[in-house]
Amino acid sequence: MSRHSARILIALASSITLTILPQVVLAVQNPHALHLVSVKNQVTKKAQAPEAAPLIAPPGSVVHEAHRGDSIPSVARQYLKKTSYLTSTELGDAIRQANSGRQGMFLHPGEQIIIPGILDAPIVEKTVAVPKDFEVRAIYLTGVMAGSDHGLRIVRHWKEVGGNAVVFDIKDSDGIVNIAFDHPLATGQKHYIHDLPKFARFLHSQNMHAIARIAIFRDEHLVTTHPELAVKSHRTGQPWRENGKLVWTDPSNPKVQDYDIALAKFVAQSGVDEVQFDYVRFPAEGDQKDAGFTFQTENPKWQRSQVIADFLTRAYAEIHPTGALFSLDVFGIMAWQRSVDLSHTGQDIVAMAKHCDVLSPMIYPSHFFGMDGIARPGDAPEHFIGESMDRFLKITKDSGVVIRPWLQAFAWRTHTYSPKYIEVQIEVAKNKGGIGFLFWNANNDYSKPYTAMPEMRAAKGKFFRGDDLPLKDAVAPTVPAVTTPTPTVQPVSSPVKIYRH
Repeated sequence: MSRHSARILIALASSITLTILPQVVLAVQNPHALHLVSVKNQVTKKAQAPEAAPLIAPPGSVVHEAHRGDSIPSVARQYLKKTSYLTSTELGDAIRQANSGRQGMFLHPGEQIIIPGILDAPIVEKTVAVPKDFEVRAIYLTGVMAGSDHGLRIVRHWKEVGGNAVVFDIKDSDGIVNIAFDHPLATGQKHYIHDLPKFARFLHSQNMHAIARIAIFRDEHLVTTHPELAVKSHRTGQPWRENGKLVWTDPSNPKVQDYDIALAKFVAQSGVDEVQFDYVRFPAEGDQKDAGFTFQTENPKWQRSQVIADFLTRAYAEIHPTGALFSLDVFGIMAWQRSVDLSHTGQDIVAMAKHCDVLSPMIYPSHFFGMDGIARPGDAPEHFIGESMDRFLKITKDSGVVIRPWLQAFAWRTHTYSPKYIEVQIEVAKNKGGIGFLFWNANNDYSKPYTAMPEMRAAKGKFFRGDDLPLKDAVAPTVPAVTTPTPTVQPVSSPVKIYRH
């Protein structure tokens, strides 16, 4: 074929192709084209479908729209302070229930959920006033425990077995304040109890007398941040250390006193029923001659006991008008009125009784080292509880103060710690004139008192009268979203302590 003929055939083929190809392509691709149209129509229909109606928050709740990374626990922590719930776990459980029992932890971006229990205004709780001879049956909780789910279970179980009061830490000897408190010296804060009026309302809902404990002059954080407020070493000019270890604020420094009184007054106005001072004394051990105090230059004729009495006069004047009771923890050994103990601690029991409603001597049998010729004092609760109570009642006679002892709820230095050990202490204290009792366990393990209490309650007056708070109209801040089981002994995150003095 000539080159010219080939060109003609190629041109003719191209013409035929251009004429037929669109139809062929359309025929071949038609099924696929129909599929594309169908998908397009579905997308269009989906885009045009009405959007889901936004959630409408029921009364007392709000709607939260989730952001990337949100989870139910994180949202619960975010809203906790705005709600009536005490812990983020309780709020998290309530969020699940309010959202049709929603499962899973993480939220999808844009997902809407209902947050229940929103407060219209911050809770304002009032003190439930009781006479100072109200029979308190209390356990102690650290600040960490009080603000936890396990702590709430302990409170509920203590009520079930016959308790009617809880002592909880506002500030322990580490100096960390467990509540929000606006003061220039209160720089060490961990809000384990995120809302004090809310926590007080919870205790009241459980018919519990709320006792707020404040460690006064033993304050490690305040010394660390403000060494000028510490007891000073004459030799070094630096903060003096008790036995080379423990630091103390100067009990005679006006700034220290003002700070503690301001904290106590704030707490008393937040709905608690009693403010309790611990460590309201001078350091008792260490090189006493090397310890320098403000009063030694400003009031050189004063004794340590005068400093303490003057401080308590001021504190009582601020706390008493709030309606809250004012109680003081004192060394059990002070009942023996030894001059060396008085000169070191400044705890003149006769003088202190004039400036408080309740004295709570710490008469743990195990702490009477070698006293009265008894080799194992921890195994002689009858003797040391009885002797201590006799002596305290005698030296405070006609003062009007109530003696409500701290009793031992731990096994340190005793081979006989048991529910019976608990019963013996309470019975002896009551028979010797004590009104009520406080149980101390630094780890908040009250398994032995839990066992003993129902038996004592059934004894009808042998161990305690059975006073209870008047029922309040107020309800608990929340109804727990889930029924909580009876507490079991669990390790706590705070450092393990055996005892205190």
